[in-house]
Amino acid sequence: MAKYLIEASYTVEGIKGLFKEGGTGRRAAIEEAAKGLGGSLEAFYFVFGEDDAIVLLDMPDNTSVAALSLSVGAAGAATSAVRVLITPEEIDAAVKKTVAYRAPGR
Repeated sequence: MAKYLIEASYTVEGIKGLFKEGGTGRRAAIEEAAKGLGGSLEAFYFVFGEDDAIVLLDMPDNTSVAALSLSVGAAGAATSAVRVLITPEEIDAAVKKTVAYRAPGR
């Protein structure tokens, strides 16, 4: 399973819904959606700042998290950004790979 960080911001409609069902209701909805796609919710926090919530998910693949992201966006109550999380061990493996790359103009 891969880990993903979701940064979400509520629209006015989403904030109205938050007042109606509370924070735990939102966490339960995301947990259920992730589970339905074969994943799980690792953490859900509300935050101060540019975003309103951050969510950590374990999902089986990019397609599953894309389906969730598209569904959230289509509902119109929030906007979100998805970040793929990479472990230090994955970075260790990446830096050991040989890449045939040439910078522009060189």
